[in-house]
Amino acid sequence: MSWTQDTQDIAKLDAPARALLDTLEPMDVPKDAVLFCPGEAVKGYVVMLSGQVDVNLIGPNGRDILLYRVAPGQSCIQSTLGLLGGDDYTAEATAETPARLVVIPRDIFFALLDSSSGFRRLVFAAFAERMQSMMQLIENVSFMKVEARLAALVLERAGPDGCLHMTQAEMATAVGSAREVISRRLEKMAQAGLVSHGRGTVTVLDARGLQNLIHGTAF
Repeated sequence: MSWTQDTQDIAKLDAPARALLDTLEPMDVPKDAVLFCPGEAVKGYVVMLSGQVDVNLIGPNGRDILLYRVAPGQSCIQSTLGLLGGDDYTAEATAETPARLVVIPRDIFFALLDSSSGFRRLVFAAFAERMQSMMQLIENVSFMKVEARLAALVLERAGPDGCLHMTQAEMATAVGSAREVISRRLEKMAQAGLVSHGRGTVTVLDARGLQNLIHGTAF
């Protein structure tokens, strides 16, 4: 079975579009592989088949912030912007897990935009969804306190056992802060009985209290 038949949105495209896409071979990338870096030319439109890729913005001081994650069915806005606007990448993409993906080269991407209304809708719907998430990121970083962003991260990513397995540096990247700040906020949250934390692990003790922290009714 071809990869286009296994991909929900692409499987709904017209036959000529799927036939053109089926000429492309999926590629497998290992965990921690760097897919692109700032200043590189955009290679093509990325279709994620499995795994997860993190896209980080790296500042002049070396600190980075997680812009977004690309999972199956989601788009990479850096690639779409680069193709449509002709700009180079401004962020870095790293495989958070082993991943399988297809890169649609520039010429095929534009040929499909011209010939397939279904492909156009798919691209722009994914682009709009990603832009909304980027606006949410800007809003959170601009208007939410660090402890509120940290509480949201812990609740969002904790497993069924209430444990989040991330280093403080990884948490800092995810919420757009510094590791030292995260360390202080975690200690304050632990003193309030909201979480316990150890090396690379945070355990939720009071989910309601963390929710209150997100909404500014704690601390």
